[in-house]
Amino acid sequence: MNDSPDSTTDKETVQVLFLPSGRRGRLPKGTTVLGAARYLGADVDSACGGRAICGRCQVLIQSGNFPKEGIVSSPEHVSPPTAAEEKYAKLRDLPAGRRLSCQARLLGDAVIDVPPESQLHRQLVRKEAERQPVDVDPLIRALPVRVEQPQLDAPSSDFTRLAEALAEEWGVHDLIPDPLALPRLQAALRADDWQVTAIIHQPHLDAAPRLIDVRAGVDEALHGLALDIGSTTIAAHLTDLHTGEVIVAKGAMNPQIRFGEDLMSRVSHAMMHEDGAAQMSAAVREAIGALAAEAAAEAGISPDSILDVAVVGNPVMHHLFLGIDPKELGQAPFALAVSEALEMPARDAGLAHGLAPAARLYTLPCIAGHVGADAAAVVLAEAPHEREEITLIVDVGTNAEIILGNRERLLACSSPTGPAFEGAEISHGQRAAPGAIERVRIDRKTLKARYKVIGCDLWSDAEGFEEALRENNIRITGICGSGIIEAVAEMFLAGIISADGRFNTALAETSEHVQARGRSFDYVLRHDEPRIAVSQEDVRAIQLAKAALYAGARLLMDRLGIDAPQRIRLAGAFGAHIDPLYAMVLGMIPDCDLEHVSSAGNAAGTGARMALVNMEKRREVEALVRRIEKIETATEVRFQEHFVAAMAFPHKTAPTPNLSRAIDLPSPAPQAGDARVNASGRPRRRNRRRS
Repeated sequence: MNDSPDSTTDKETVQVLFLPSGRRGRLPKGTTVLGAARYLGADVDSACGGRAICGRCQVLIQSGNFPKEGIVSSPEHVSPPTAAEEKYAKLRDLPAGRRLSCQARLLGDAVIDVPPESQLHRQLVRKEAERQPVDVDPLIRALPVRVEQPQLDAPSSDFTRLAEALAEEWGVHDLIPDPLALPRLQAALRADDWQVTAIIHQPHLDAAPRLIDVRAGVDEALHGLALDIGSTTIAAHLTDLHTGEVIVAKGAMNPQIRFGEDLMSRVSHAMMHEDGAAQMSAAVREAIGALAAEAAAEAGISPDSILDVAVVGNPVMHHLFLGIDPKELGQAPFALAVSEALEMPARDAGLAHGLAPAARLYTLPCIAGHVGADAAAVVLAEAPHEREEITLIVDVGTNAEIILGNRERLLACSSPTGPAFEGAEISHGQRAAPGAIERVRIDRKTLKARYKVIGCDLWSDAEGFEEALRENNIRITGICGSGIIEAVAEMFLAGIISADGRFNTALAETSEHVQARGRSFDYVLRHDEPRIAVSQEDVRAIQLAKAALYAGARLLMDRLGIDAPQRIRLAGAFGAHIDPLYAMVLGMIPDCDLEHVSSAGNAAGTGARMALVNMEKRREVEALVRRIEKIETATEVRFQEHFVAAMAFPHKTAPTPNLSRAIDLPSPAPQAGDARVNASGRPRRRNRRRS
C-alpha cells in the first residue's frame, strides 16, 4: 500500500492535528492517517506495513470544535472501516472509537489522538524527582498495638478496645474510624492473636486523629504519592513516608491534551460542551490512578500501602482535578472557586484506583487566579522567603508563573507565554521525544547548523552520528522547545535575524541555509529528509512568548523597585533543559550574573513531596501563600509597554552588562556600508561560542 500524501492525485487538502505531539499540517484528501503521521513526523507505530494485522497503529478521531486550531473534527471526517479493519476488530481487541490509522483515510479536517500504546517513541516526561532530602514528620503513622480480647462479662466493641490500646500505648486520643477501615477491623484483630498495626491519619489542622486502616500483625509499610499535574504532563513520585525517599518516579502525558493543548483551550472546551469539564476531570483522574498502580507495581508494593497523596497544579488543572468547572478562570476577574488548601479522603476527589481505599488527599493552596498550587510548591521548595538576596523564580510553561522577592517581601504573577516553548505552534516543532532536535549551534562563517537530538549523545557533525541514530532506532522528526530556543538565539548571534527578529534577506543570495519562501524566509537546520527549518513565523512565536515572560518579570521588579534580581532560578521540566545563556540571549529573563542563574529542576514536585511527608510544611506553605502579593498582568497598564520593549533580542532598551561579558552580542542595527558589516552583510564580531 502506498500511503504517501504525494501518491494522491486529489488536489483538495484537509487539515490534521496529531496529539500529543502537536504535529499538524495540510495534506491531500484521501491520505491515510498513518501516511499523514509519517509525513508530518507524528509518532505512530506500525509493524505490518499497513496490512491491518499488527494493530499497533490505533488512533482515536476526536469529535468537536477546536477553535484555536481552526478545526472542526469528527469521526465522520475519515473513511468508514475497511474489510481488513473489520476483520481485525473481530479477531482482536479494538476498543470502541479506535481506528487503525493504516486503513482510515482523511476526508475532512481532523484532530487525531495517538494513545501511548500506539506511540513508537513515548513522549518524554521530564519531571524527574529531585533527590534532595526532606525533613520527615508525616501525617500518616503506623502504630503496632496489642488489643485486649473481648470478654462476656465486660462487653465492648473491637473498635473501643483498639482505641483504648492506642491511647494507652501511643497517646492517641479521640480516635475516629474511617468507614472503610471498619470492615477490615475484626478479621485483622483475629488473624494474628490480637496483634495489629493501626494506620492513623493525624490532620495538620488540629482535627481528631482518624483510623484509616487496620493490618494484621506488624506491618508498618507506609507510602505516599506526590503529584504534579501539569497541562502537558503528570508526574507522580511514590515516596516512603518513613524516610521521605522517592522510591519510584513515573510520568505520563496529561490526557486532557486531546481537549486542547493549552489552558485556555481547555477552559473553552468546558465552556462550549455541557459535559466538557466532567470529561477532563475523568481523564486526569483515570491517568493518575494508572500512574499510581504502575508505580506500585514497579516498586513491588501493594497499592493498599499508598495512604496519602499531595497534589499541585496550576489553577485550571487544580480545579479540573477536583471536579470544578474552570470556566470562571477564563474571564475577568479570574475567580477561583477555592484557593485554600484542602484535606479530604482521596476517594472524594475521584481517586478510587491505585491507592488504599481510605487514602487521604491534600491539595496545596493556590496563590491567585492564574498562579496555582504548583507555584506555591515551588516557593516552598526554593524558600526565597529565607534568603537575603532577591530571587526571581520562573516556572516556564504554557502559562509562566513568576515569583520575585526575599525574606522581606514576596510577589507573584503569571504571564501567558503560550505553547511555543514546548514546540507547539512551531512549523517543525514537537514535544520532547526521541528524534527531536534539542541543541543547536550555527557556524558564524558558513551559517551551517549542527545539532543534537534526544536519544543520541553525538552532535550531527560527529563521525558515526547517522549510525548511532540507526542503532538506537531513532528518526529525526522535529525540534522541541529547548532546540527552538537555541536555534533562534544562534540565528540572532550569527546575524541571520536582526534584533527585531527579521531575517537578513540578503543572506538568501549567498547562503543555501537561508531560503526564500514566497514573501517570507526560512533558516534550514537540516536539508535532508525530513527537512527541518525555522521560519519567520516561528521566530515571531518565540518573540511573543519570551516577551510575555520578560514583561511579567519586569512588572514584579517595578513593584519591588529593583532593576535586576540577584539570583534567577528556572523551574519546571522545561526550565531544567534551557541553557541559561540562551535564555538570556533571547531576553526570556532579565540580565543577571550567569553564575547565579540555574535550574531548580522539578521544584513543584519537590514542594509537593515536602508537604506529603511533613505536617509543618503544610502549615508553612499555607502561611506563605497568605503573605505573597499577587500582581494581575491583565490589568497592569505597563504590561503592554514592557511587552513591546521585550520583543527585541535580547531587549530593546534594558542594559545587558552581564550577558555582554559572557558573549559577543551583534552590533545594533548595522547598515549597508557600515564598517561593522562584513562582505556577507553580517555584523562583524569575534567568533566566541559555546560547545
